[in-house]
Amino acid sequence: MAEYTDREHYIPLRKNDLGELLVKDKQVRFEEREPLRQFFRLVSSVFHFEYLQQLEDLKNAYAPFDPDSETLVLKPLAPEDRQVRMGEVFDKFVGLMERANFKRLTRQEIEKFLEEVPTDWGLDTWVDLNSFERLEVFARGDVMGVRTRRVWWKFWRKETIKLPVFSRLVMLLKIKKGYLKDPDVNTDSVFLKVFKDVPKADLDMLLPGARVRLSKMDRGMIVYPLLTGLGLMGYSIVQSIRHVDTVLTDVMGAAGAVMTWSAAGAVGGYGYKSYHSWQTKKQSYNFRLTRSLYYQTLDSNTGVLVRILDEAEEQECREVFLAYFCLWKFAPEQGWTQEMLDDYVENYLEGAVVVKGKPLKVDFEIGDALEKLERLNIVKKSGDRYRAVSLDKALEMLDYRWDNYFKYNNPEYEAPPVA
Repeated sequence: MAEYTDREHYIPLRKNDLGELLVKDKQVRFEEREPLRQFFRLVSSVFHFEYLQQLEDLKNAYAPFDPDSETLVLKPLAPEDRQVRMGEVFDKFVGLMERANFKRLTRQEIEKFLEEVPTDWGLDTWVDLNSFERLEVFARGDVMGVRTRRVWWKFWRKETIKLPVFSRLVMLLKIKKGYLKDPDVNTDSVFLKVFKDVPKADLDMLLPGARVRLSKMDRGMIVYPLLTGLGLMGYSIVQSIRHVDTVLTDVMGAAGAVMTWSAAGAVGGYGYKSYHSWQTKKQSYNFRLTRSLYYQTLDSNTGVLVRILDEAEEQECREVFLAYFCLWKFAPEQGWTQEMLDDYVENYLEGAVVVKGKPLKVDFEIGDALEKLERLNIVKKSGDRYRAVSLDKALEMLDYRWDNYFKYNNPEYEAPPVA
């Protein structure tokens, strides 16, 4: 079983598209195609029902912290109960993100991205991580993105550059009470956000409480001219006081004062111009940030729960589709070990799916896939080898599972044996 550091577990195919790809494999006989489609539908129905309950559990846990809620609260939680419930929200969400194949960023990784030089689409910003009572950041799709820009030293010609981005970035956070000075900041709620195509160096721009910082060049362009102007004005005042005794001196002093004051005004004006330019740059940055967030924000709060649960459900289905199909159609009679199945699925995807001229390469999560196959009773294990049950038996087992989620009828009905 190969280990990869440059691949992700996420399978970037729609569940239905993957199902049709497998159904139309040349090894699948015509009379097997419709039963195989039924198998995929039953697997999807089983996971959809199970994830529906998880959605209800997550929504119930998150309800006291949802900033967008418009429903009435019949019984407010006590402060100590709120802390316990908030812990449940974070724990449940972390587990959900793992099933959706997101990578959980450590505190050190977050700090590293916050310290990186900002891209050409933002100013240098600063975020105090101590302002968060809890902060979790998850990423998926570590790829190179493409952006266009215009720079003055190339006569404002448009150029294309590449930079590292996260295809998906999800944040779960709670702000500490009294830490941020903005009275409009909500410190009672837990915020959920999901973004797309986020440059790594711009992670700080997405966090609440981020403050814009002047670069060293910006500070120099503002401070040095202003200090020079003040120095020249001070010098002019001193010279005027020293040369008030004679008419000639007064005339020379007046001329010198005019020149000095003019120089001071020119330098001071340049300092003000630099400050005004920076303010304009800051406003332009805020505009670009607003525009970027408008197009890059995919969902917020409860909507994030629904979206991520749907992605996790689809990913679970894809893993079952691939693992069962490869065992059923390609494994020898004695079956495959976990390592053999893992390698075969990865090679199968590389050969069957080509995206933009490149084969699809994933790090198949074989452990999770086999655990689900065993739970659904559609594989048999002998020693360290796995064999898929027949397609008819798999349909029978899935149908039994579906029929017995609610046991109001046929209480004596027993599960069919796995043969």
